[in-house]
Amino acid sequence: MSILINKKTKLIVQGITGRDGAFHAGKMQSYGTHVVGGVSPGKGGQHMNGIPIFNTVKEAREATGATASVIFVPAPFAADAILEASFAGIELVVAITEGVPVQDMIRVMPFVRQNGTKLIGPNCPGLITPEECLIGILPGNIFMKGNIGLMSRSGTLTYEVVNLLTENKMGQTTCVGIGGDPVAGLYYQELLQMYEDDPATKAVVLIGEIGGDAEEQAARFIREKMTKPVVAFIAGQTAPPGKRMGHAGAIISSGSGTAEEKIKAFNEAGVPVAKEPSQIPGLLKEILK
Repeated sequence: MSILINKKTKLIVQGITGRDGAFHAGKMQSYGTHVVGGVSPGKGGQHMNGIPIFNTVKEAREATGATASVIFVPAPFAADAILEASFAGIELVVAITEGVPVQDMIRVMPFVRQNGTKLIGPNCPGLITPEECLIGILPGNIFMKGNIGLMSRSGTLTYEVVNLLTENKMGQTTCVGIGGDPVAGLYYQELLQMYEDDPATKAVVLIGEIGGDAEEQAARFIREKMTKPVVAFIAGQTAPPGKRMGHAGAIISSGSGTAEEKIKAFNEAGVPVAKEPSQIPGLLKEILK
């Protein structure tokens, strides 16, 4: 099994006629994802690589039965694209767009929750269930089907850790890049519960980074509700206090959000924390003995 997506997922691409949307629509289609349509206002009725294009998400969903949407529209319009998909009844929305204003996401999130929409992102690489479905910009060739779930705030570290897992013959159920923005959709706790409920997932890798308290909340959830083993890695362990790092969420302030605090929280929850990504496969092998 898997979480969120599988070979039955029907995907539409919002912004399919743009450079990034067109490129990655082809990549997702080549991987085997069931791309049933695209959305580009004013270009309805056209086709791209055999994919029908619609003017609105509502039209696309009614014509195709789409269950998921991926967003490649520019940042100033991304929030409205999320809302359009949510109100059209799309179950899962994956917002790849980087640079979406935080105030826009604050405005959007109450409606997303009200509509029961599952949102991944924004500013994320997407997610993949190996050999079944790829949504986003993940390099599908490094993933291998297996029993390890993975979620990460960092896209680059997602690729690095997955490659290490695959090289060690440790395949994955579903890998989710949640993005590093301070206001985003599904986060650690929701995904941990999904992995906990997925019979195919035997262990989980959690990749966090400095800033915020999401990892501390995840550690509390693991301690109180998880029965499956979790291995963690925290990026930014050598970052100087108060320095703004790459992600909008990776900011330490007022003595909170440090790597030390996050590692301590995981240790107290019984979660082994790798000092560097290369240690993750070994830690998994130990806990899966």
